[in-house]
Amino acid sequence: MSRNIRIGIIGSGSNATRHAAAYMKMSDVELVAVADLVPGKAAEFIQKNGLTQAAPFESHEQLLELDLDGVSICTPNIAHHRTSVDALNAGKHVLTEKPMAVTLEQAIEMVEASKRSGKILTVGFQPRYDPNHKEIKRIVQSGTLGKVYHVQTGGGRRRGMPGRGFIRKDISGSGAIADIGCYSLDLAMDALGYPKPLTVSAYCSNYFGTNPKYHKDADKFDVEDFGEALVRFEGDVVLNFKISWAMHMDTLGPTLFLGTEGGLKIEPEQGISKLSSGAWDKGPGSITLYHDVMGHPTESPIPVKPHNLDIFYEKVRDFVVAVKEGKPAPIPGEQILLNQAVIDGILRSSELKREVVIELPTY
Repeated sequence: MSRNIRIGIIGSGSNATRHAAAYMKMSDVELVAVADLVPGKAAEFIQKNGLTQAAPFESHEQLLELDLDGVSICTPNIAHHRTSVDALNAGKHVLTEKPMAVTLEQAIEMVEASKRSGKILTVGFQPRYDPNHKEIKRIVQSGTLGKVYHVQTGGGRRRGMPGRGFIRKDISGSGAIADIGCYSLDLAMDALGYPKPLTVSAYCSNYFGTNPKYHKDADKFDVEDFGEALVRFEGDVVLNFKISWAMHMDTLGPTLFLGTEGGLKIEPEQGISKLSSGAWDKGPGSITLYHDVMGHPTESPIPVKPHNLDIFYEKVRDFVVAVKEGKPAPIPGEQILLNQAVIDGILRSSELKREVVIELPTY
């Protein structure tokens, strides 16, 4: 495709601002339209961000009537599914923000719409573009660790609860698990090659969010601020997952991969931090390989790669290149459907207070 790529943005919140800024840096992209269901908000967004050639709409259906190549879905979580399916059915390529959807059923419908339309469905996990994330995946998949049988991932914040729609189930679907937990799950599952999840046993709570001492909108807070789970995957792999928006602790521990020939430990950038302790958050601070050398237990530091990449820009650019050159989705919906399946399983298991089985379609 030699002409410029024509893009629309659905939703005009903070993520939409970042998408618009990325697109505006690309000489081969035209930002054609912005839609937001709040009257006047799309027009205000266009003016504020200097999108002089873009047209405002108050429904995504109107925007999708335009001649567009693709759309960025930057709505609240609850609308990712409907807007993505409508866009795919209208013949547009889709880059949707994370989390992919609210339920597993919604994610399945999104993937099926992508397959029917032949259009890209990609999900915005920008930590994938950190070269250290890529190095972790390379090490795990190289066979250096032998058979990987246990993974620990997660992280959290001593204080880091958001407000607005993030704390309302009717807007976000869930809390810390959907907001930041999906990133830590992707770090682990991507390195493992996205194995199929089989069962989940989980626990969630919101003791901090519902306490006025810790959150000014405690009366409106109805999502989880903490979650943990034991996830069994095909291939005899188990994952221990922990995530938190708030806690009386400095860390929930590093990300760990245990294998029969070696182990990998990934500490967050700031090490033990009072504010954040997830290796996915600002990138890893240290990566250490534990293995035997000539029969001696040995620790080998893996150099952390410094970089000046704007990983958010990289994910948006990757989408544009895939559309322009007819390439597959950079982070395919079929893959992130498995991430959504784990999130869905965690929420169901916590509510039912028992282990649940994950049932997935075959593609």
